[in-house]
Amino acid sequence: MATEFGDAFLYEVERHAAWGAEQLEALTGFLPEGPWTADLPSCVYRQGGLELRVAVLGTYDTEERSWMWGWANPGLAGTPVVALAEEAERFGRAHGIAEFTAEEIDLSGFADPRRAAETLAFGGMGVTRSPGYIGVSAGPGTRVYFLPDDTRVPRAALDPVALPRTLMTGAGLIGHSPRRVVTGYLDHHGIPRRESDRQVFAALPGGDAAEIDFDSAGRIAAVRLTVGR
Repeated sequence: MATEFGDAFLYEVERHAAWGAEQLEALTGFLPEGPWTADLPSCVYRQGGLELRVAVLGTYDTEERSWMWGWANPGLAGTPVVALAEEAERFGRAHGIAEFTAEEIDLSGFADPRRAAETLAFGGMGVTRSPGYIGVSAGPGTRVYFLPDDTRVPRAALDPVALPRTLMTGAGLIGHSPRRVVTGYLDHHGIPRRESDRQVFAALPGGDAAEIDFDSAGRIAAVRLTVGR
């Protein structure tokens, strides 16, 4: 029984931590409140009067405390609604990340199985570059996780003023490799960078710049912004 995720998975999730947290905020602000319904054959999700195209990423059994990827679900396998889940599985095979290729994952040995399920959803969102994920209760003992697959969902833009908070928030999500949080965030936004053992320098849009310092333990020690003129 596993009690934690493997390093390869954690390093990959870490790459998406900062922009992923930022993007989830954008999705939350976009989705209206209200009950939800879904038409899986049509890949349609409805909530509060909004209709979105979605994919089923996976499901979490709250009683068994286990995760099943959408591509492994016997009732959904091979259908369009699990295309993005299949993309995550292909990524896992290409990069040797077992968490993306196992049909079911027993999370009962984790200290917080529900958080572990959210981490899997977060990872699936990251490797498919989806604009967030939606986790909802689908009946007693089951939560289903959808990935929006709709261009109307807003994409969070890089905000230099908010950069220190964004990076620190991302670094606190997994806590495995803060440098991966920083470089992954910059890569996501196409920001050129230079690196040394204890610093990442980023040339931000508009002539601004950011210097991110790391301490001897690899943690983010400081984020300094220089405003372009």
